[in-house]
Amino acid sequence: MTFSTSLSGLNAASADLDVTSNNIANVATTGFKGSRAEFADVFAASPLGTTSNAIGSGVQLAAVSQQFGQGNLDFTENTLDMAVTGEGFFVLKPNQTSSDLSYSRAGAFQVDQNGLVANSAGQILQVFPVDSLTGIVGTTSLTGTIPLQVPNTVGSPQASTAVNINLNLPAGLTPAIDPAAAGGIDDEFNAALATVPVSAVTPSTANYNNATSATVFDSQGNSHILSMYYVMTDELNNTWEVRSTLDGFPLQIGTPVPPATTSISPATLDFNSSGVLDLVNSTGNGAINFDAYTLTNGAAPLDLTIDYTSQGNTITQEAQGDFSVQFLSQDGFSTGRLAGLEVDDSGLVRASFTNGQTTALGKIALARFDNPQGLRQTGNTSWVETVESGPVIGGEAGTGNLGLIQSGALETSNIDLTAELVNLITAQRNFQANSKAIETANTITQTIINIT
Repeated sequence: MTFSTSLSGLNAASADLDVTSNNIANVATTGFKGSRAEFADVFAASPLGTTSNAIGSGVQLAAVSQQFGQGNLDFTENTLDMAVTGEGFFVLKPNQTSSDLSYSRAGAFQVDQNGLVANSAGQILQVFPVDSLTGIVGTTSLTGTIPLQVPNTVGSPQASTAVNINLNLPAGLTPAIDPAAAGGIDDEFNAALATVPVSAVTPSTANYNNATSATVFDSQGNSHILSMYYVMTDELNNTWEVRSTLDGFPLQIGTPVPPATTSISPATLDFNSSGVLDLVNSTGNGAINFDAYTLTNGAAPLDLTIDYTSQGNTITQEAQGDFSVQFLSQDGFSTGRLAGLEVDDSGLVRASFTNGQTTALGKIALARFDNPQGLRQTGNTSWVETVESGPVIGGEAGTGNLGLIQSGALETSNIDLTAELVNLITAQRNFQANSKAIETANTITQTIINIT
């Protein structure tokens, strides 16, 4: 029995060496989880026998137990380097059409030639589908996940329809032009527009008090310059006229009466005695809607509204001080190229584009198990579900028992190299000790043989 007992000790020490060596070999592997060799003693005793004088029959490898403790974070400058801080695994698929899921703690991802976010083994990161504007998740079922795909462009351009502006018009100014004088404002602004214009016209600075401009877009994504000229016309009643042009050509309000087919139709902004915009007496209650402007580049007619009403914390007012624009926005955009990605701690992935637009691409799906030690390793720092692990439980980061997502960081292996080197020495000593036991048993056996 001595030989078999010691042999079991050699096998156990060898297994311990193998496990420890594998841990040491993967000390720099992203997301690697160390293992521990667990042993059990062996007894070859009869169920009817007594235990007071039973002698063990050696040792056997009971299990190689995976240790899923959190590894340290190694911060990087790559947005698609991600780590789970807490419980949970990234959900992966081998390709777009497969229904097979695997799970990993290694979050080193990159965009492949098809725009899919995948790891170095080609496994595709799965996300929950979201509303592209709000980022709200539609379903958290792992059967409803989709591959995370990064588009090169944001899609079709959007024509501008609404321009929102708040500004301060200086109080105390004298009218730029006397409306009662011969010619008046219309003639001054439209001196070069006696017939249908063939080129853009920019009014003389002597004909208006202040001006500003905004870039707007047509249905093809082409940009145009919307100019707004502000003319003080009635100092006593705090009345301003607003005249607007697109690329220098006049925008109309209502159908002009011939022959004034080229008149820059004025809109008015009226202010009360406190300098607050009077919505009742202002054109369009403060929102000026222009006739659809026909473009010559084949794009759809541009239908614009300029809204001067309050935008949150800003207002349009007439007050002492310089002319200033407090708020200016418009809702159109051209086709944009991808400018960058952002991943927040809830796993929501947003793409930003060169046209200033952002869109939510998905929310990273996480998975957990009641018994992660029951997962089966498949290589490439991945695991698959087994009966021992229990069924997979999917969810969003930060919900239930799932951890958060740290973008720009990788989880290192959870191997304590110092402890593993100590284990290596211990396993080596155990192997040597069992070898010595076999040598001793052999000496005793040889002695007995020599007696006979």
